[in-house]
Amino acid sequence: MEKTSGILLDSGTNEVEFLEFLIGSTSFGINVLKVREIIKPVAVTKIPHSHRNVEGIMDLRGEVLPIINLRTALNIEEKSEFLEEKFIVTEFNGMKVILRVDHVTQIHRLSWAEMEKPASLQHGFEDHITGIIKQPSQMILLLDVEKIMFDIYPNLDKEASRLHENLNPARSEKRIMIAEDSPMLRKLLEETLLGAGFEHIQFFENGKSAWDFMETVVKNGEQNVDLLITDIEMPQMDGHHLTKKIKEDGFLSKIPVIIFSSLITDHLRHKGEQVGANAQISKPQLTKLVELLDEQLLIN
Repeated sequence: MEKTSGILLDSGTNEVEFLEFLIGSTSFGINVLKVREIIKPVAVTKIPHSHRNVEGIMDLRGEVLPIINLRTALNIEEKSEFLEEKFIVTEFNGMKVILRVDHVTQIHRLSWAEMEKPASLQHGFEDHITGIIKQPSQMILLLDVEKIMFDIYPNLDKEASRLHENLNPARSEKRIMIAEDSPMLRKLLEETLLGAGFEHIQFFENGKSAWDFMETVVKNGEQNVDLLITDIEMPQMDGHHLTKKIKEDGFLSKIPVIIFSSLITDHLRHKGEQVGANAQISKPQLTKLVELLDEQLLIN
């Protein structure tokens, strides 16, 4: 059994560690904070009528976990040169999931500012890539594992469809900024918040563009912002760094910040607390997110 052993990063530094792995000859990356351990493949129990990307389940020290075959999920047919595959045990979105990959290589440490937004990609998996890490001899594609999970489990928050039933008219007056790099999550958040009665929503694709808007528009008094919702993992500037900059700014520090991320777990929650987040919630708990918005905007 192999454990991940990256250096623990301070909160708000805009640095990140990625675990690189291969499928065929393509290099992918996943945030080390989502990785619990790396193990050798074991026998898998097939589940009849399961999603095509779910290979089956296995028992890992008393926990029954689903196994996602990333080769199938990404439609990669190229064969691997490695004889033994690897299982990456992950935890995100409040779930533990095992990812089957061809090979695990190394951990890379870099700044989010070095992460580039993907342009049009070949191979047909551009919807599942959130960023590109350029290395001297190759490029590493940052995998959007949340999108892969949403493809498999599209109704993780079943109560969200009922948010329109009890609308609070005061929501329509509030101005909300959202920093989220995933197009799928932006669409989901827009549909959910508009359905809940929030009419003034402004989206930013990363923390840097959100911060630039704060500095050039909000601080100049051109537009008021009542609350910020931010993801953590974003190119250019992550949500922890964005939150830290806001909370250290004398003019902006009173703006409530809710971190809405797949990385919110019991053992990582302290990172958001260290940078001053007002609340933190794991994706995709949309119903709980609306409840937090009401607590921060309508009750306080």
